[in-house]
Amino acid sequence: MNSQDNTSASDDVVRFASTPSAAGLPEWYPLLLSSISDRISQGQRKAALAANQELINTYWHIGRDILDRQSQQGWGTKVIDRLSADQRDRYPDVKGFSPRNLKYIRSLADVWAADAIVQAPLAQLPWYHHIALLEKLNEESTRIWYAQAALAEGWSRNHLVRQIETRLHERSGQATSNFNTVLPSSTSSVVQEATRDPYVFDFLDLTESHNERELEGQLLQHVERFLLELGRGFAFVGRQLRLDVAGDEFFPDLVFYNFILRRFVVVELKVGKFQPGHLGQLGMYMSAVDDLLAQPGDEPTIGLLLCKTKNSVVAEYALRGFNSPIGVAEWATEIKDSLPDNVSRSLPSVDELEAELAATDIANTDHPG
Repeated sequence: MNSQDNTSASDDVVRFASTPSAAGLPEWYPLLLSSISDRISQGQRKAALAANQELINTYWHIGRDILDRQSQQGWGTKVIDRLSADQRDRYPDVKGFSPRNLKYIRSLADVWAADAIVQAPLAQLPWYHHIALLEKLNEESTRIWYAQAALAEGWSRNHLVRQIETRLHERSGQATSNFNTVLPSSTSSVVQEATRDPYVFDFLDLTESHNERELEGQLLQHVERFLLELGRGFAFVGRQLRLDVAGDEFFPDLVFYNFILRRFVVVELKVGKFQPGHLGQLGMYMSAVDDLLAQPGDEPTIGLLLCKTKNSVVAEYALRGFNSPIGVAEWATEIKDSLPDNVSRSLPSVDELEAELAATDIANTDHPG
């Protein structure tokens, strides 16, 4: 190759301009970048949601086809096994057509009507969430309750299973409180629904002689799971937060802020039975938080007293003398303690469900929950 050829080859090299310095761009550029980034994120979320809705809709129609043919011809599981094999031969790269998953698909069409499955929240739930609802719940209204809660609070499939097993729909809004008498009617029901009774701390490993400090410490060791059990909108503010009241120091057990309720929540923990005297200390903490921590626009602080046991009638009587909004609830490490034996034995564990799902090829699906 001569020098002329070398020059020609050099001229053909593609050169890219360097990225312009951010300092030299117009002042409106960050707004443009933010706007475009938001549109991309929204588009990705909408695409994922649309794909999931189409998957659930497709599964429902497949299940409907199977049910219709089965009711007309009366055939059994052998056809499903054959159907599974043939579908995998035709679509080797498509997951989700194992015999077990086809039975779940058939169940989906069996328990939901067409108009229900195309509407939110059911169509928005990932497939693994649907499997949990199908396996663990028999009543349609209860399935809808958990489906709505899972979407509203962003539960993973494992957390959905846990909430079903701990019977959240029976515990929600059940704390003994004075909310309906001391809060405006427009907000009292919302605040009441944010409570639970009992609160289930099944992630704790307490010693036999545990005290309140150990309970408090273990809850904060598992603060993410603690926040999930408290419910939607809670953010941790502090443990034994120092409150200086005219030179005297006070230390409430736990302080949270709820961004949905727009108010602080002071939590006091008791390892024994509810005593009316507990309320006075909690009420003082709430007043101090209102004065020292609350900002303009915050609603009055709520108190939540968690006891190992309580007499609900005694708690109701005690709360009548307080003008501050307080809820009293029990806490437990295992919800099955309070369920009838036959119900307890019928509840599969999360591990059992995981093992059952892992036994099929749907664990490798392109649409995990």
